[in-house]
Amino acid sequence: MKKRNRQPRSREALNSELIRRPIRRCWPLFLLPTALAFCIGFLYPFLLGLYRSFCEFTSPVDYHWAGFSNYFRAFADEGFRRAFGFTAAYAVVSILIINICAFALAYALTQKLRGSNIFRTVFFMPNLIGGIVLGYIWKLIFDAFLRSASLQPLLTNATYGFWGLVILVAWQQIGYMMIIYIAGLQAIPDDMLEAAKIDGAGRWQTLWHVTIPNVMPSVTICVFLTLTNSFKLFDQNLALTNGEPSKMSEMLALNIFTTFYGRAGYEGVGQAKAVIFFILVAAIALTQNYLTRRKEVQQ
Repeated sequence: MKKRNRQPRSREALNSELIRRPIRRCWPLFLLPTALAFCIGFLYPFLLGLYRSFCEFTSPVDYHWAGFSNYFRAFADEGFRRAFGFTAAYAVVSILIINICAFALAYALTQKLRGSNIFRTVFFMPNLIGGIVLGYIWKLIFDAFLRSASLQPLLTNATYGFWGLVILVAWQQIGYMMIIYIAGLQAIPDDMLEAAKIDGAGRWQTLWHVTIPNVMPSVTICVFLTLTNSFKLFDQNLALTNGEPSKMSEMLALNIFTTFYGRAGYEGVGQAKAVIFFILVAAIALTQNYLTRRKEVQQ
């Protein structure tokens, strides 16, 4: 009998096959811890909260079915509608400021400047500080500045609270988004930049027609993060203004918190607001992601 000619297998290929084989056979075992953590930490609380949003509470642990009445009360709540408008305006402004500034910094720090690594570290460091701490620190800074300018204190003017939140969060998040943009800029092939230079394209032409189209995946990520973070903002809002004056600077997350924990008999309404909030953030995030991805494909 003739022996079959078998190709010799390298030691690396053999080791890789020996590692993958038990993983393919036992993949449910590897997936189980993550699935359990997801069910315990997210799915069960979400389903329980969804059920409780249709209930009326007599105590935090005593509730009974009440139908859609909580949702009607949530939509009729003027404070909830005002918080939504405040949050939407804040999201639009913060998305523009954070992403424009983050991209500008990333573009500048990828131009082979001296000390660029130090600047990257300095700009990224505010992201490591907690939102509560930043809120109290910036509250002192804003009050000191307003007092020196003979203006109203921060908590007496909703406009000051709005721009205070924008400045605070921009200072905190620009460095983080900058790192994502730097990764996108460094991934642009040098051949494309050289070809644009040979064709006579100037710096602005190269930026608009070569650089920005190639960093659209980074734009998608950063816009998605800033959008969702804007709607989920809580710590900074609580520490900086706590919704003052008269809940005029209250954002959606803080409004839900104060409804559930600060208003007796409104626990079910707070749960309904939380469900509405989840659906709203999910819908906005998915829509934004779809439109940005579509823009990437077109380019």
